[in-house]
Amino acid sequence: MLAARRAVRLNLATTRAFSSSVVVSSAQRKSLFHKLFKIPFDVGAIGTVLATTWFGFSIYREANPKSQKPQTDLTAAGIEKKHLVILGSGWGAASMLKDLDTSLYKVTIISPRSYFLFTPLLPSAPTGTIEPRSIVEPIRSIAKRTPAEVTYYEADATDLDYSNNSLKIKFPDSSAVEKEVKYDYLVVAVGAQPSTFNIPGVADYACFLKELPDAIQVRRKILESVEKASLFPEGSAERKRLLHFVVVGGGPTGVEFAGELKDYVDEDLSKWMPEIAKEVKVTLIEALPNVLNSFSKSLWTYAQKTFAENDIQLLVNTAVNNVTDTVITASTKQKDGSTEKKELPYGMLVWAGGIRPTDFTTGLFKKIEGQAGARRGLLVDENLKVKGTENVYAVGDCAFTGHPPTGQVAHQEGHYLASTFAKRAAIDDLEAELVRSSNSDEKSKVQTRLDAALADIKPFKYNHLGSLSYVGAEKAVADLVWGTFSSTSTGGAFTYLIWRSSYIAMCISARMRALVAADWLKVSLFGRDLTKE
Repeated sequence: MLAARRAVRLNLATTRAFSSSVVVSSAQRKSLFHKLFKIPFDVGAIGTVLATTWFGFSIYREANPKSQKPQTDLTAAGIEKKHLVILGSGWGAASMLKDLDTSLYKVTIISPRSYFLFTPLLPSAPTGTIEPRSIVEPIRSIAKRTPAEVTYYEADATDLDYSNNSLKIKFPDSSAVEKEVKYDYLVVAVGAQPSTFNIPGVADYACFLKELPDAIQVRRKILESVEKASLFPEGSAERKRLLHFVVVGGGPTGVEFAGELKDYVDEDLSKWMPEIAKEVKVTLIEALPNVLNSFSKSLWTYAQKTFAENDIQLLVNTAVNNVTDTVITASTKQKDGSTEKKELPYGMLVWAGGIRPTDFTTGLFKKIEGQAGARRGLLVDENLKVKGTENVYAVGDCAFTGHPPTGQVAHQEGHYLASTFAKRAAIDDLEAELVRSSNSDEKSKVQTRLDAALADIKPFKYNHLGSLSYVGAEKAVADLVWGTFSSTSTGGAFTYLIWRSSYIAMCISARMRALVAADWLKVSLFGRDLTKE
């Protein structure tokens, strides 16, 4: 009996010990699980707080810039700031202004457009994916965030007398208000204008996609065609014509707009006007054998495959010959070398077929001796100085450097010139000091410093960071460059996230980043609207 009781006690003790071990083991497992997931959660939480704080501080800093130094000539101290004039408000001019130490010069910006336009997202504006005002940054806002005051004139440059360092400007829509501006250094960043290649009818009947008013015009044209088409019976020839939207140009602008337009039809127009949406036809015309020819070959195929899946008609090897108000005449080169003529009735034509120099730039071709033979842009040397001049520089689409006319190139050129002019100011001071030097030893020392400063100005070197393009249906293609040792070509939904993240990062201000992100969120929640305004 006693032995039995001892056995029962032993069994109970064993059971309790086992239960305790199970509890401890379970607790240990819970603790391990908690630790494994607590670390990334904490890191994510801390990262979110830091990112939100940084972003909020960036917005506050932009809205409340520091006091600027007055833009005055320091003649009392025997020093006079040289006058630096920048023509334009695009990628080259805005990037230069943003990075420039404006306290080193008397700086003047001259441009008929009072804002910087974030052109990579311009194809998203006509469909309402991005609001037009979300992708502009006033030039005065950029100038206000520089160390010293900057003068801005909303005007067109009409003539340049480079031998006398004189520039004539005219205020828009006013032939009577003109002004002469003297400069010590001039940076030409006037961009380019759409090229019609002298094809009859393009200038009269096509819409372009180069500036902000173009995007607004395209939006109105889309909705006007849709509303007019609803007045005609289903299947009628006029209804089909009005609902045929044609894009000419297989570069990133044309491809992205075609993709955005088809998204608009499939995701939004189909909800509110399904009978119209099912008849809309989008066609992209490209004169070369492939679209996105600056991308890798694998991405040509991916883009064309995506277009086929999204029911976007793609006509490659096709050149537009003539345009009327209702019909596009084109010719397609066949594989056997023959040519097939086509007539395409259309409701809206968007021309994204290339660029050419502005009238001001072509005027400089004839005026400056060193520009003999210039066709695509101002010829510049390795420091972006206009050939045939001593103090005129050019950046962006108006300069011919051998690099593609993209915002990425213009941005790097603007950044380079900002750095160069900081060094140039030191050189000017040394040159003035050399003139004031009274003896040979002093002159020799100053000359040595001057030679070193001149040698410090290195040639401009473009660093290609890759290319991105949206192709529709929340897919994108990208040629990504990782330094000088590797590159990656990719396409798909994940690349679309890279595309969005990259464009947000490229925005010139925190304000623009916030507005673009808010627009994308708004469209994902509420869709795009059908209003013209």
